[in-house]
Amino acid sequence: MDRRTPALALAVAVLAASLGAAGPSAGAAAAPAADAPRAALPVPLGTPSPAVSVKPRKSVSPPGPAQSDGTLQILTYRGYADYSGTTSDFERTTGCRIARYDTVQTADQMAASVRGRPYDVISAGPVLAADLIAAKQVQAIDPAKVPDYDHLTKRFRDMTVRSGKVYGVPYLWGSHEFLYDSARVKGEPTLKDVFGSGHVVLRDSPLTIADAALADGVEGDPFELGKHELDSAVDLLEEQPGRTYWTEPLDLVKGFATGSLDYAQATPYYRLLLQQAGKPVKAVEAPRSTGWVDSWMLGAGVPNTECAYRWLAYTASAAVQRKAVAWLGLAPANPEACVKATQRVCDAYGVEDPERIGRIAFATRPPDGCKPKDGCPAYIAWAERWRALVK
Repeated sequence: MDRRTPALALAVAVLAASLGAAGPSAGAAAAPAADAPRAALPVPLGTPSPAVSVKPRKSVSPPGPAQSDGTLQILTYRGYADYSGTTSDFERTTGCRIARYDTVQTADQMAASVRGRPYDVISAGPVLAADLIAAKQVQAIDPAKVPDYDHLTKRFRDMTVRSGKVYGVPYLWGSHEFLYDSARVKGEPTLKDVFGSGHVVLRDSPLTIADAALADGVEGDPFELGKHELDSAVDLLEEQPGRTYWTEPLDLVKGFATGSLDYAQATPYYRLLLQQAGKPVKAVEAPRSTGWVDSWMLGAGVPNTECAYRWLAYTASAAVQRKAVAWLGLAPANPEACVKATQRVCDAYGVEDPERIGRIAFATRPPDGCKPKDGCPAYIAWAERWRALVK
């Protein structure tokens, strides 16, 4: 899944083109739906101002300029870290020079890049993070060297702790919901209705099996499925042959814009975006959902970690995460980033709502706590079943 596309810029362009060509007039599209948010969503900004706690605390500033002429090699997803002048601002405020900045589109490409050469810092999702830790391709982090670390949501901090050691600094996160076109779908649909429909687009990822497991009624962690539970979830996905799976948000936005979709798996940001564009899109009510957290990790064998730690501190700050929220439409791991223009996006995800976050099953590399010897198929089984499903 490409979560890192500059969300609003892409989607607004698609909506404008799609609605103009195949839907209501541009003027009609601009009129908000009855339940649409009234204020504008954050847009990609040129120069934005630089335990979930609902009481904002003053964020600790990143360290000052390095004393030495340090350099940094970064591996991340396209558009995930270089927006609104963030990299140049980092160089200016820390004195570190970014000598290499490599970007990829998918987790598979990122894994291949890590195997190909060393990097100082890497932004990793849950599956890759677990792989990097197991392969000793990243090293433990000293959180005392990351001033805002304690300001990050505790549940996210705990996700990259192994044997008492910290291996990641949470950056951005997202959650899934199933959107539906209320003009086409009447009543109050359930997850079963979503997965039983032939007019739905789902995220192209083996981890979508966890969402199918929730729809199938699994009671435990949907990322720790036993063989029978995995089989049942895949059977549910197979009930609709020819189902569409998306890798680009453009597909789901265009589907709703042209009125060709009943349902789509998306993030809350796209619900807000589509509602603001005048589309009658709502979220299916569900007791639980799935999500993911991306963290910055420190490469193994980095000879001098000074600039790497400055990057970890920089990206953990509320000011930088606020820019990321505005540009990417994801939620910050630092709740203090939720002010002004980003507040509505934070509210859509429930950043400052511990109860809501508690209902999200955040992705791990299956089967995490339940091992194959205990009857849980390894992640490779998920990947193989998924490849067979979408071929």
